[in-house]
Amino acid sequence: MLYREIENMRRRLAGEQGTIIKGWGGKIPVALVYPSSYYIGMSSLGVHAIYKLLNGYDNIVCERAFWEKGSSVTAPVVSIESIRPLSDFAVIAMSITYELDYFNIPLILKSCGIPVYAADRNESYPLVIAGGPVVMANPAPIAPFFDAVCIGEAEPLIPAIVPVFSEIGNISRDELLKKLADIPSIYVPKFYSGTPIVRQYAENLDAFPVSTAVVTRDTDFGDMYMIEVERGCNWRCRFCLVGNTFSPMRYRSLDTILEQAGRGLKFCKRIGLVGPDVSDYPHLEELITRLWEMGAEISISSLRVKPFFPVVLQKLVESGAKTITIAPEAGSDRMRRIIAKGITQDDIFGAITAIAKEKVKELKLYFMIGLPEETDEDVAAIASLVLDCKHILDVKSSGTRLNITVSPFIPKAGTPWERLPMADLNVIKARLSFLKSKLPEKGVSLHSESPTWSEVQAALARGDSSFAPVIVAAGEVSLPSWQRALRECQVDVGAFAHRKWADDEKLPWNMIDLGPERGTCLPKKILKLNI
Repeated sequence: MLYREIENMRRRLAGEQGTIIKGWGGKIPVALVYPSSYYIGMSSLGVHAIYKLLNGYDNIVCERAFWEKGSSVTAPVVSIESIRPLSDFAVIAMSITYELDYFNIPLILKSCGIPVYAADRNESYPLVIAGGPVVMANPAPIAPFFDAVCIGEAEPLIPAIVPVFSEIGNISRDELLKKLADIPSIYVPKFYSGTPIVRQYAENLDAFPVSTAVVTRDTDFGDMYMIEVERGCNWRCRFCLVGNTFSPMRYRSLDTILEQAGRGLKFCKRIGLVGPDVSDYPHLEELITRLWEMGAEISISSLRVKPFFPVVLQKLVESGAKTITIAPEAGSDRMRRIIAKGITQDDIFGAITAIAKEKVKELKLYFMIGLPEETDEDVAAIASLVLDCKHILDVKSSGTRLNITVSPFIPKAGTPWERLPMADLNVIKARLSFLKSKLPEKGVSLHSESPTWSEVQAALARGDSSFAPVIVAAGEVSLPSWQRALRECQVDVGAFAHRKWADDEKLPWNMIDLGPERGTCLPKKILKLNI
C-alpha cells in the first residue's frame, strides 16, 4: 500500500474520538466494510450502530474499512484501526446503502486477493456477508459475491450470528454456511431452501440506542452528534424503499434520546436528529425544547410539510440552521394523492410562509418526474409550484435561496410500485428540459439526477443474478464501462429498468418476504405509465 494512503489513515484515526481499539488475541476479527469513501461511510449512522454492536462482544474485534475513489486493485483495502488487509480477517461484513456502490464490491475483494464469487472461495478465505437497505429488498444482483446476506436490521440478527462466527476454524465452511442458513432472515444462496426469507426488525428501539459511535470531522455531518429518533414511516409513500422496508414505525423514548444527547454534547455542540420521518415523533416539540435548554444546537434530517411545527422551525433557525429541506415530490395535488404523499398545495404554502418569516438562508425542495400516471400538466405544476414558492419568499423579503432537486422515479424492489416500469429516458429528458426552460435562472437553482445513471440504479434495484458478471466486467463506476459490460454479458437493461411485471409473474427478489402489507398500496387503476 502507498505510504501516502497509510499516512492519510493515521491522520484520520488521530482525528477521531470514540474509536474502539482492541487486541486480536483470542478474538474473531470482523472487517466492517462500507463500499464507498470514509467521508460517505462515516456519515451513515448504520455503520456507527453495527461497529458499536459488534465491538460490544468480548470475543469480537470489529474494524472499519472503506473504498476510496481512485483506489487501485493492486493495493489491498486495509482497516482503519490496525491497517491490516481484509484477507487477515475471519469475516468481511459489507454494509451497502446504494446500488451504484455494487461496482466497488469486486474491486474491494480483488484488491485483497479474495475471489469475487463465493463459489470460488475455500476454507482459507474470510466469510463475506452483506446487509443494508438495498440488499434487504433485492440481493439477487450481488448474491453470487456473498456467502450470506442479512435480510433485516442488525440488532436482532447480530446476537444470532456471533455464535456462528465463534465456530470459524472449528468446522468446515459449508457447515458454517448451513448454520447461518438456519438463522431466520439470513439468506445463504448456496443452501437456500426456497422458503421466502422474512425480514427481522428490532421491536424495542430503546434496547439498542443508536447514535454517533466515532466522532470525526471528516464526514458530511462532522459538526454534529447524530441520534436516531425513530425508524420507519407512517406515510408509506408508494415509491419509497426506506418507508416500506423499515416498517413498522417505531420511536425511541424521550428520556433515551435526551440521555444520548447529554453524552453527545461532550463532543459536539450540535445534535442531529435522524430518521425517515422525524416530524412524526410524538414528543418532537418537547424534545426540541429540552435539547435547547441543554444548550444544544439542533438539526433535523428533513421536515415534513404536514405535520409542520413552527416552534420546531424557530428553534432550528435559532440553532444556526442555514438550510431547510422539504420534499413535495410532485407538483400537483393529484400526483401527490397517487404517490400517497399525504400533503396538499395549501400545506406546502403554509410551510413556505413559515420558512419565509424565519428568513432561512436556503430552502431545498425535492421533486420526482416520470411517476406512474404523470402527465405534462403534472410536470408543469412543478414549475408553477416552485414559482409560487419563490413569490412567497420574495413577498416576505426573506432573502432565501431556492434550491430545487429533480430526480427520475426509480421503481424499487420491496415497494408497492416494485412491478411498475421506469419512464422512457427520452420522456424524462424532455421533462427536465421543460422544467429548466420554465424556471428563472435568477433566484432558483435547479439540479437534476442523471436520467442515464437513474436507469442504471433501476436495473440494479430490480435485477437478477445476471447482473453479477456485468458488475465484475464493468470494473469501475462509469457509463462507458457499464454499457460495454452489458454488451459483453448480453444483458438487456431495459428488461429490468423499463419493464412492467405482471401481477402473477415471479420476481427476481421473490426469495424475500417483506410482510403482508407488501403491494397493498397499489391502486388497480395505476397499471400504466400515461406519458
